[in-house]
Amino acid sequence: MAPLPQVRILPQVLFQVLEGESILLDLQQEQYFGLNEVGTRFWQLLAETADVPAVAAQLLAEFDVDEATLHQDLADLIAALLANGLVAAVDDVAAGA
Repeated sequence: MAPLPQVRILPQVLFQVLEGESILLDLQQEQYFGLNEVGTRFWQLLAETADVPAVAAQLLAEFDVDEATLHQDLADLIAALLANGLVAAVDDVAAGA
């Protein structure tokens, strides 16, 4: 498995949990995005630790899922978050992007 990219939540994104799922609001794009239960927990843990491998390990402990499935699901989620400008790769954040 390829390592998951290290990302940071961008400051213009607001987060609100609603009944186990969450809504992300990008203030710059003025768009809403929804996350399911696992995506919500990923976001919460990323906000706390800012360490994607640690987040993945915690999710593996919390959810009844095998490591390969979780890894692929997180890779897909991170790719979607990056594509929608909700997170940035750590290298991009350091460069001021």
